[in-house]
Formats: sequence, structure tokens, C-alpha cells
Amino acid sequence: MLSPLVVEPVSIPFEEPIFVFTAAMIVFLVGPLLIKRLGQPGIVGIVLFGALIGPDALEIVEHSDAIELLGEVGLVYLLFTVGLELDIRTFKEAPENATLFGLASFFIPFTVGTFATHTVLGLSLEGALLLSAVFASHTLLAYPIVNRLGVTKNRAVAAVFGGILFTDTLALVVLAVVTGAVEDGFSFLLFGEVALSIALLFGSAWLVVPPVSRWFFQNFSQESYFEFLFVMVAIFAAATLAEVLGLDAILGAFVAGIAINQLIPQGGTLMNRIEFVGNAFFIPFFLLHVGMLVDPTVILAGPETLQITALVVGIMVVGKGAAALLVSKIQGYTPNERNVIFGLSTGQAAAALAITLIGFDIGLFTAEILNAVVLLLLVTAILSPWITERAATNLAYESEVGEDEDDGRDPSILLPLSHHADLQQRLLELAFVLKGDRGTEPINVMTVVQPDGSSPTEQQVAGVQAELDELAAAGSAAEVPVETETRVNHNVASGVVQGAVEVQANQILMGWDAGESFRHRIFGSIIDQVLEQTTLPVLISRLGHPINTTRRLFVVVPIGADHHEGFYEAVHIVKRLASNLGAELNVIVVEGSAHQYEQLFTLVEEDTPAEFDEIDNWGRLLPRLESQTEDDDLIISIAPRRGDVGWHSELEDLPAHLAELPPESFITIHPRQGEPEYDRQYLRLK
Repeated sequence: MLSPLVVEPVSIPFEEPIFVFTAAMIVFLVGPLLIKRLGQPGIVGIVLFGALIGPDALEIVEHSDAIELLGEVGLVYLLFTVGLELDIRTFKEAPENATLFGLASFFIPFTVGTFATHTVLGLSLEGALLLSAVFASHTLLAYPIVNRLGVTKNRAVAAVFGGILFTDTLALVVLAVVTGAVEDGFSFLLFGEVALSIALLFGSAWLVVPPVSRWFFQNFSQESYFEFLFVMVAIFAAATLAEVLGLDAILGAFVAGIAINQLIPQGGTLMNRIEFVGNAFFIPFFLLHVGMLVDPTVILAGPETLQITALVVGIMVVGKGAAALLVSKIQGYTPNERNVIFGLSTGQAAAALAITLIGFDIGLFTAEILNAVVLLLLVTAILSPWITERAATNLAYESEVGEDEDDGRDPSILLPLSHHADLQQRLLELAFVLKGDRGTEPINVMTVVQPDGSSPTEQQVAGVQAELDELAAAGSAAEVPVETETRVNHNVASGVVQGAVEVQANQILMGWDAGESFRHRIFGSIIDQVLEQTTLPVLISRLGHPINTTRRLFVVVPIGADHHEGFYEAVHIVKRLASNLGAELNVIVVEGSAHQYEQLFTLVEEDTPAEFDEIDNWGRLLPRLESQTEDDDLIISIAPRRGDVGWHSELEDLPAHLAELPPESFITIHPRQGEPEYDRQYLRLK
């Protein structure tokens, strides 16, 4: 006889790993969905649900070692993403503005907060310093608002984006000093040790992580999951180094994020994988861990937590408001600009929660303070978007925006690929960079099958479509819409041009293998025919290295190109590439005035700093590029078509010469023809 099935009862709180994991996944799914309906960030929902199911409330899930482990890993990962998402390029454009705002936004609330929490709350000096560092930092909770309203390029908004580099870094430095002082007390020796450790950490990260990352991405970019695993190694190696140096692991992760920042462009596949894994798994476990440490009974037991919350929120609002007012007075910001930076800088999340948890773990913070910081997050999650929405709306009304601006900001790109094209993935990544992280227009990937009789056309089409589907999967991973099409045409160039018309593309991006052909003029039969048959801007690319490892852009501009009807759109493409890559921009004007073209570049939307130089004849161009360029550089030439304004006979042989230079990477931009009014949308309107 079969023995009866025995079902063991499930005990609460859950301790079995599968039950705990299932409960965590439910919280990660349900918590954000419910809280977002109330207009709050999803992270708040996970913290609240963690507190609800934790040991101090419903006691549904045991706060096990596994949750603590994953919570600590999530904390390290969270601070890495903070460093990764810092806008280093904006900081480089106007470092004085970001420095002024960052220092004022940190030190005013930090100084006032240290005095108030030490005297009013009776915290130790170490606890007062650490708690003040919590609300002296800030998180850009309201970034989606200013991005949606199109004011991210405003001078004041840019200062906030750059200023977070100071506020968060200083907060983590305070954390390093305070954690050291908890054991040995404050001393000159402590400050010297911390300063030396931080210098070693930053120096090691800056000297090791970027070159090693660049080498890895160049040699192993064909397998994107290897790239992700490499990033994970970089994160936790830096975190481990920080602990070896006597610092907290999150400072190492933060520094690693800054060090690798410009090698992972926004909108690319790798960035999307990093964000996806963090937002779906690691960071939610950290938030769940924090939530399970929250004791709701402390809030209900008496007014102490609410009093601490009121004091902390008051100090933060007054301090951030004073900083915004002071910086606005010095910089001459308008009232709307002042209110926008105030709203943006009051947001609290990542750094505040991370530092608070460490303070709680080392005994500087009580359960009341931990609960108060969680309530602080709830308050700022309401306050920051509310203030920013109103001020940014008024700021958007102050700005004159062209009616067709979105066309330039969100290009519809046609990417024709040869059935046997090499480095297709690199071309697709270049298309991702051209689009950036804005807009919804798709990248249209197309292959034209030319019947040759060697095999049935249907079989050729099926094989090509399977390859295109693999590329489309890469687009899905990058969250960039990719549409694929295989078409049959005896003339490949005609198929490409007709496809561009049908999908309403406004840019064509093609790859060139530098091969010669019997009908060769510049690139070869097909590309030259496309240039003849379409008036759209055509970008011809040969990439010898992954686009995300690019350090500098060298742009060749021939005299007279500024009179071409598509010149400003071409300049916008160049500036957008430099901006999205975080690369230095160097413009070389051939037989023209560098000063004149510097003024023309300034007229074009997209604030990107550039250096301008001039040479007096074409014979000096290649020696200049050969002596100045390196393997990780990208050369771009603005090359009007034959017979257009700005065309020079030297442009015919230029691509072949560029293919032989050290970078082995270049793009020639052939500007749009016959639409001068279209070109005007890229100019700043006064």
C-alpha cells in the first residue's frame, strides 16, 4: 500500500528559503504598483511592505541571514548606480556652477543640522554629524518631471545635476570619518588615515577601472552578458578595496560608478541590463531589508519619532531653501530657477537610506531615528515633485522652444545591414547612442536581399530575417524600439532608399568595410548610389572599436560647409554624439576660421563644450590626425555630397585615408539636401 501523503504545516514567520523568496517577489511586485497609484515612488512601497510583513508588525517573514546578505549586496549596488548615473558631462561644462551649488546645498543643512540634532535631540557628535549628512545629500526624485518638461539644459537645473557629485561624495566622506571615530574617537591621525584611504581608493579606481574596462569592452563586447559580469566584478572589487582600506564598501561602489561612468552610455544595452537587474532584484532586497528593520510600533507608541521627523524635515527644507536662495542671488537665477533647484534638491532616497542603515547598524541611530528617516523619505517623495512640477512648468513657459524640436531630439533611424556585414552589433550600438535615452521613434533595421539564383529567394529571406530578429532582441534589451524588415530588390540601393521613405526615416546609418570595388568612387557601388538617390542625411560608419569606449571626437569641417542647407543638423548630430558618449569634442576647420565655426557651433542646440583649431590646407589634415588621434578616438567628417556647397575633391579619398589612421574608426556625415527650413529647428531661438 502507498503511504499517505504527509503535508507539513507551514509555520509563520516564513523561514524556508523558497517561501521567503516568494514573499519577497510578491512585495517587489505589489508594493510599487500600489504606491505608484498614490503618486509616490515605487521604492516607498517596498519599504512600507517590508515593515508590514517584518518581525515588528505582522511577522509574516523572518528577517533571515539571506535577506541581510542580499540587502547588503543591494546597498552596494545602489550606491554604484548613484555614481554611474551622475552627469559628469554637465559638471565638466560648468564646474563652477555645480561646485557652488553642491557645496552650499551640503554645508548649510549639514552645519545647521549638526548643531540642532546635537543640542535638541541629544545625539552624540558622531551621530549628529552622520544624521546631518543624511539630509544634506539629495536624490533627483523629480528628474522625470524636468526631463518631461524639457528644461534639463537650463543652467540652474544643470547645476543641481552636477552638484549631486559634491553632496553625495561629501556625505560618504562624513560616513567614513564617523565610522572611524566610533572606534577610536576624533583625532588628527584619524583624519589623516581617512584622507589617505580615500586618496588611495579614488586613485586606484581612476587609474585601474577605466583602462581595464576599455580594454575589456574592446575585446569581449560580442557577449553582452560578459560585459555585465565584468561590471559586477568592478563594483565589488572596488567595494572590497574600500573595506580593506578601512572605509565602507558603499564608498568603493560609488567611486567605481563614477570611474566607469562615461564608458557606459545612456540608452545602451549594457546600461539597460545594469538598471534592470538593480531595479528588479538587488535594490528591492536592500529596500526590503530596511523595511523589515523599521518598527511601526515605535511610531504608534509615542510622539518621539514624529518629533524627530518634524525636526529633520524642517532642518532639511530650511537648509536646502537657504542654499537655493544663496546660490540664486550669487548666480542671478530667476525665481522659477531658484524654485526648481530647491524642489530638486529636497528629494531624498538612495544615499540617505544607505547612510542611515549603516548608522543604525553601528549603534549611532536608534529605532526612532531609523523610522524618522523612512518618514522623511515619504515627505520628500511628496514635497520634491510637487515643488518641482510647478516651478519647472513656469520655467518651461519662459523658454522659447521650436515647434519641431522633437524631430531633432528623437530621430527615426534607418539602419541597412548587409547580409554578410561584419560588426553589426557595433553599428546597432552606434544607433542607440545617436538616439540616447529620449524619444520613442524606432530604429528600423533593414536588409535588402538581392536575388542571385544560387538559392531560393524565400530561403534567403528566412535566413536574413532570423539574423535580424537576433539584433531586434538586442534592441529589446536596451529598451529601444527596433523594427526589422527584409525586402527583395534587384537593386540594393533602391531598396534602401524606398525603405527610408516608407518608414519615414530622417537619418540613414550605414556601415562600410573599406573594401574596393570595380565601380568604386568613394565607398563603393551601393553606398554611393544611396547618396545619389536620397536627400536624407546619411552617416557612413566604420568602427574599429566599441562606440562606448570612445574618449575623443575629432570633427573635420571643410570650408564652405556652413553654407550647406543641412549643416546645422549635421552639427547637432555631432554634438549629440559627444554628449551621449561623454567624449571630448575637437573641431578642425580646413581652410577656414576656427573662431567663425566656434560661433556657428554655439548656435546649435545641445550644450557641448568643444575645442576649435584650423589648418590652412588639406595636405596638413592627415598628418595632424595621425599625430593627435589614438585607438579610442572617433573621427567625424562633415562631407557634403559631390556638387553641393562645401564639397571639395579631397573628400573623395578622405574615407580611405581615415580607415588607415590609428583609430580605424570614423563617421562621415553627408548632410540633408534641399530643406533649409528643416535645418532651422536645430538653432537656438532668441
